[in-house]
Amino acid sequence: MHSIVVVNKPKDWNLHIPDVEVVSAKAYLTDSKYSEIRNARVYNLCQSYRYQGLGYYVSLLAEARGHRSIPNITTIQDLKSQSIIRIISDELDKLIQRSFARLKSSHFILNIYFGKHPSKVYENLSKQLYNLFQAPLLRAHFVYEDEKWQLQNISPLPIHQIPEHHKPHVLEFAYAYFAKKRIRAVNVSRPTYDLAILLNPDEKAPPSDKKAIKYFIEAAEEEGMRAKIITKNDYSRIPEFDALFIRETTAVNHHTYRFARRALAENIVVLDDPASIVKCANKVYMAELLKKANIPIPKTVIVHKGNTEELLQTLGLPCVLKQPDGSFSNGVVKVNDMVTLEDELEHFFSQSDLIIAQEFMPTDFDWRIGVLDKKPLYACKYYMAKDHWQIYDWHPGRRMKDGAHETIPIEKAPPKIVKIAQRAASLIGDGFYGVDIKQSGNNVMVIEINDNPSIEAGVEDLVLKEELYAQVMKYFLQRIKTKKE
Repeated sequence: MHSIVVVNKPKDWNLHIPDVEVVSAKAYLTDSKYSEIRNARVYNLCQSYRYQGLGYYVSLLAEARGHRSIPNITTIQDLKSQSIIRIISDELDKLIQRSFARLKSSHFILNIYFGKHPSKVYENLSKQLYNLFQAPLLRAHFVYEDEKWQLQNISPLPIHQIPEHHKPHVLEFAYAYFAKKRIRAVNVSRPTYDLAILLNPDEKAPPSDKKAIKYFIEAAEEEGMRAKIITKNDYSRIPEFDALFIRETTAVNHHTYRFARRALAENIVVLDDPASIVKCANKVYMAELLKKANIPIPKTVIVHKGNTEELLQTLGLPCVLKQPDGSFSNGVVKVNDMVTLEDELEHFFSQSDLIIAQEFMPTDFDWRIGVLDKKPLYACKYYMAKDHWQIYDWHPGRRMKDGAHETIPIEKAPPKIVKIAQRAASLIGDGFYGVDIKQSGNNVMVIEINDNPSIEAGVEDLVLKEELYAQVMKYFLQRIKTKKE
């Protein structure tokens, strides 16, 4: 991939980095040869990113040309947002206070060079700020107010304002930065793309186990893609890749959503996309969406503090209460009596103003239909955990237990089940979803739609085997090629 450093004046860039072209902002914007380059990565080091200024247009036109711009327009807008800066200051509060604990002054300027700082004391803070505001050269201004340090503003750092004694460090950081970003050539005749797989190594019940991840990586390689494992600490690496595959449990107020949003802003293919995460994460939204689309669901009441009587009249007891953003049967309780109902409602209302209550529908198993790009991929029966009414049996301090499973060819699954799963998934998008369905006689009801369905070795892949992993990777490859055209 072609690496281009764009500056206001090339003479200001006195760092000699191999395989990196340095051009002026004016040349990048007006010389037609730069609009014709494909697969370029543009490092925008202009002195200012003010609206409709040269620096702003460099990132804007880079995106229009299909180039990767660092920073991109989303980051430029974030740098100007005081509300975002306040949120970031709060999120990093402990790290900020620890970093400046020994300072006696009332303000401090932190220069960040390619995500680093010459002093070890500020190394971690510099990395975190770069992860959140991805611009190669940054200046962060901190003030001491109300007995604590706070981030007041953050802005691009003009090259000519780098202190002389920092320049040897900047050269060292730049070498490491551009070496890491460079994509090496490989001896294959077909195009090679880079896929990031986001994992949480400490997650107790991840969507895919280690063996399944290994199969995904092998399938990616078969399709001409290099797959690499990343974690939540690799936020700054997202622009290095052509696609992002999130294989840890997603949530809106969570780094998985920020990764998905960042990938979308970088015009990178992503599963799960941020819109799907938002839609599937909240069961209140899901119930309303399915009801409006006339897709059958269990009797449902959206509960608030003033309609408990409606819950009892519509559903009776026992019933099921659901935390709006729970996952893997977590945050779901069965209520058998009034005392338990009142206790559980009080607990749920402490976390959300609205909760979901549904009729209790005992079945031996739940269907899960995997849907990829609006097409059915696999069909599984998940049986209830032993002596329990759910697939997963959670006990604090003990290992989670789950029930047996049965995977069948999609063509042998009941057509009614498959059809309703496709309809439900299409309401969310054209990504990868797992639709959970209960069947009682001829009654078929959608329980929920998962934006991050499980793919575990020996479970969902029992019928398709390696073809399941291949289908997912072919989806990525097709989407990547479409974006590159």
